[in-house]
Amino acid sequence: MANFVLLYSGGSAGTNPAEREKVMQQWGAWFGKLGDKIVDAGNPFAEHAKSLSNGSVHDGAVGTPATGYSILKADSLNAATELAKGCPVLQSGGKITVYEVTPAM
Repeated sequence: MANFVLLYSGGSAGTNPAEREKVMQQWGAWFGKLGDKIVDAGNPFAEHAKSLSNGSVHDGAVGTPATGYSILKADSLNAATELAKGCPVLQSGGKITVYEVTPAM
């Protein structure tokens, strides 16, 4: 099995306490279904970011800002993608990019 990073973009945690509680319950249910495939449930990212390039530092992210991440283990990129299809971020308009983690040499 390999590790895969699910990088979230967009989505919503809800606009009021009742909606946020519902979203948190959806995340809990999804993580419950994943069981031992969860390596790191992850966290949301703060809105502020810095980007670096050729010695320069700029405010903001490069490209589409990421909003959070999770790390799962799966047999393949396709298997990790199937697991990601149940993620609650998709239900609130978010997107997911799935990356395989390449072990360091």
